[in-house]
Amino acid sequence: MREAQELRFTTHDGVELFYRHWPAEVADAAAPKRAIVMFHRGHEHGGRMAHLVDELDMPGFAFFAWDARGHGLSPGERGDSPSFATSARDVQTFIDHIGAQHGLAEEELAVLAQSVGAVLVATWAHDYAPKIRALVLASPAFKVKLYVPFARSGLKLMRTWRGNFFVNSYVKARYLSHDPARIASFDNDPLITRAISVNMLLGLYEAAERVVADAQAIQIPTQLLISGADFVVQRKPQEQFFERLGSLRKEQHILPGFFHDTLGERERSHALSRARRFLLRCFEEPVARPCLLDADCLGATCAEAESLAAPLPPNSLRDLYWRATRAGLKFGSKLADGIKLGFDTGFDSGSTLDYVYRNRPSGKSALGKLIDRNYLNSIGWRGIRQRKVHAEELLRLAMTKQRVQGEAVRIVDIAAGHGRYILEALEGMQQPDSILLRDYSDINVRDGAALIEQKGLCDIARFVKGDAFDRDDLAALDPQPTLAVVSGLYELFGSNQMVGDSLAGLAAAMEEGGYLVYTGQPWHPQLELIARALTSHRGGEAWVMRRRSQAEMDQLVEAAGFRKLTQRIDEWGIFSVCLAQRVS
Repeated sequence: MREAQELRFTTHDGVELFYRHWPAEVADAAAPKRAIVMFHRGHEHGGRMAHLVDELDMPGFAFFAWDARGHGLSPGERGDSPSFATSARDVQTFIDHIGAQHGLAEEELAVLAQSVGAVLVATWAHDYAPKIRALVLASPAFKVKLYVPFARSGLKLMRTWRGNFFVNSYVKARYLSHDPARIASFDNDPLITRAISVNMLLGLYEAAERVVADAQAIQIPTQLLISGADFVVQRKPQEQFFERLGSLRKEQHILPGFFHDTLGERERSHALSRARRFLLRCFEEPVARPCLLDADCLGATCAEAESLAAPLPPNSLRDLYWRATRAGLKFGSKLADGIKLGFDTGFDSGSTLDYVYRNRPSGKSALGKLIDRNYLNSIGWRGIRQRKVHAEELLRLAMTKQRVQGEAVRIVDIAAGHGRYILEALEGMQQPDSILLRDYSDINVRDGAALIEQKGLCDIARFVKGDAFDRDDLAALDPQPTLAVVSGLYELFGSNQMVGDSLAGLAAAMEEGGYLVYTGQPWHPQLELIARALTSHRGGEAWVMRRRSQAEMDQLVEAAGFRKLTQRIDEWGIFSVCLAQRVS
């Protein structure tokens, strides 16, 4: 049996997570280094997957298996994490660590995950669009069988009252596997814990629903192994996930009689032989992904946007519902200042964005302020504010890199709104050499210039009117930028031609090594509300947005001549912020 090295890596928030590394047995100096990264079930740890290293019989591959936060030998309260999204980010940090510490390119990795680990990995694949070779997902826990009626609603209600608390798993080892050795080891393993926090359990449900609904965004070759007699998770969401997968290569295998521990069943050789064949085949062929540069003209998000733009049948139930919603918002605008500003300037305008950033409810009377507070606390605006935090973080990161390298810091934001997040990101940092803020709107230019003066930055910053989609104008930017920012712009325009021209103009303006901070919107739970009830800055027309998957957005950036370095995304999976670098 291969022996594991016991190691640790540090997460973004400074926590040291434990992992096992099995180096490859057969080394071919001419062949690229390759590895399988494994993610365990809930309640368990990476050591429970150690048997797969030998049973898969892939001696030329290294293997890795972590203990997730709150599991096994990793720290944290048992069964808990700051959030499900934090654990998904841990996956990306782990992959980054494997690349940096063990010299393995992302393109030479495949992932094998089970149950809760499979949902975590599917969420990561959706939100971060990694360029790994393949996914093998065994019995993903997209919907846990809670058996108690209204259990999920009850847990939500109790969390509102009690805060986060813990529940114990009802599952006995004999309902996980038919293998006597696995049953005994589960019952006697001191590192297995029965508890899971309600925050993690509800976060699992929410992430699973989003990923199953939007599985078309996952482009990675994927094999799905479904246990045919699973007492723990439901089969239907797994099958829906497979049907909607956007990968060109995908397989689904239903394993009759298998309990939930698919990779630890008595007859697991039937599952492992298929997984091994699939993984080896994926490594034999070049990495291939669907080209998404024309996704604005063909595909799921194109059809979705067209459906949202189409009028509803007059006096249908949905038409009446949205008419009532619009009437309610109009009434609210008479009392709540934020809603009024949205109708006056557009809910997607720079003025509205600046109001959302300031997050100070205002209105006529206490009722107006209450309405405005509820408006500002909507999930979309919360995501916008988190996007600002992430944009500022990556802006500071890029500036720090440039200062360390002794390079000039010349910032341009091509659609700055009022420029608040740029100017506030600079607080407490060494000032850049120059800041050029641009926007199409005279109002934004006026208010942004006033903000520059208010913050005492007139000696290095200026605000001018400019078209963010004029390729030639951007290519001639003066001074030549070394750090470009495009935040909240491309999400508002469905055309990839426009976005491609904008990115190409920026690439032409920047020398190799310059940085780009860009945002995306791979998901939004309120798309229909936005399209049916809110108006845009473009003449008060309906605000219809076309989502771009993270893979699509990254392809557009790559096609323009940039290489993605790192990414942030909010806990709801709505807005992403990425840092990329200009390459030759």
